[in-house]
Amino acid sequence: MKVLFAVSECVPFIKSGGLADVAGSLPKELTKQGTEVRIILPKYGNIPALYKNKTKKIAEFVVAVGWRNQYCGIEVLELNDITFYFVDNEYYFKREQLYGYDDDGERFAYFNRAVLEALAQLDYYPDIIHCHDWHTGMIPFLLRVHYQKRSGYELIKTVFTIHNLHFQGVFPKEAIHDLFGLGFEYYREDQLKYYDCINFMKGAIVAADQITTVSPTYRDEILTDYFGEGLNGLLQERKDRLIGILNGIDEDVYHPEKDATIYQAFHSEQWLLKKENKAYLQKIFDLKIDRNTPIVAMITRLTTQKGMDLIERVFHEMMQENVQFILIGTGDVAFENFFRRMEANYGKKCKCYIGFNEEVAHQVYAGADLFLMPSKFEPCGLGQLIAMKYGAIPIVRETGGLNDTVQSYNEKTGEGWGFTFKNFNAHDMLYTYRRALAYYRNQPLWSQLVITAMEKDYSWAQSAFKYNQLYSDEISRSESHVF
Repeated sequence: MKVLFAVSECVPFIKSGGLADVAGSLPKELTKQGTEVRIILPKYGNIPALYKNKTKKIAEFVVAVGWRNQYCGIEVLELNDITFYFVDNEYYFKREQLYGYDDDGERFAYFNRAVLEALAQLDYYPDIIHCHDWHTGMIPFLLRVHYQKRSGYELIKTVFTIHNLHFQGVFPKEAIHDLFGLGFEYYREDQLKYYDCINFMKGAIVAADQITTVSPTYRDEILTDYFGEGLNGLLQERKDRLIGILNGIDEDVYHPEKDATIYQAFHSEQWLLKKENKAYLQKIFDLKIDRNTPIVAMITRLTTQKGMDLIERVFHEMMQENVQFILIGTGDVAFENFFRRMEANYGKKCKCYIGFNEEVAHQVYAGADLFLMPSKFEPCGLGQLIAMKYGAIPIVRETGGLNDTVQSYNEKTGEGWGFTFKNFNAHDMLYTYRRALAYYRNQPLWSQLVITAMEKDYSWAQSAFKYNQLYSDEISRSESHVF
């Protein structure tokens, strides 16, 4: 079985968020289970030279972007038994950032076309093209309306994964012709039309053979008006081909027993060694070294989606407790400035790192006692999975993947290993925060929670098995989805 991942970012080459982690770790597990996986992504200018210097150019051709003919080079690199293809065009991809440009529609229209054109150039026709988020959303659509008529493309099936429905790739309707060379017969409500624009992600939902989300709860949520981001009606129509498969984490990267970036390695049977990491964390953040004061940590984008307005509303009440608070993150300027002010007000017990540093993030996971993640919506979330692996007990809202991965502690039955709240409400969050702190003072119970959390399976093994089953089932279908 041959699967091509088409994705806009992928570790270890380039990363802006959790999508890159998934693209880098899921194929490793799929490969272990016998699937041949290759990955294609843009060759960004800021991919480290360590990797760029090892790539080899294997193809050059021209890609039509509407009326434009644009250069495309394909470079290849073998790493960890996986073949990576890089789409080379400096005009589109040699930039400081991955996204956020006025011509993002053109940039990723080019990338979608380049992926499909590359198959013939490489004489490589996968069984499945697995596309990820809006940046690759037009691949299933273009395959169906244009490329599937070509020799070699006839039997290719597509799987499209929604990592975050909030970001859809919406562009002016003229792009249907100017960027894709398609006629306006595709500018219809049941095709690409989205209000007065076109929508890359809608194109994928309409055309893909299978659609997945990154957790079962998120799959159900996006069928509703509240979470559906204007596409819930279309998703309802296709719900028989919509499945939620939970993300995992790469335990070669995130595992406290073999993590070289943390101060003291530990595992569940020696979890008290975590306190050595706690003392080290207090030292590097210039906090009072006190192994009995709980550290509450956040590693997050500073956005409303991540619940920052809840934090802002009750932060002074949170700081009245006997805690130390550490935040790593960047995002909306207003939230960045808020946390700078809070550090100035509570500097002896509150430290905020505005930015991101991978090594420091690992040290925070290893040293923190509690991990706060009060998201408004969360398709899956990796932070809570990593935190639990490192024995940091999560406080989360019951949404998306947070609901699927964190079971709230029940004092009557003794079940559960985290703390959760349902309503997107600052005082519900504050109540749950205080409840977790109260249980922290019961160290025998806390030990039980930490050990339970650490011993859960957060790897990709089960999820990769489900993806492989999905691929196999789709390949066995005699025809592609018709729309």
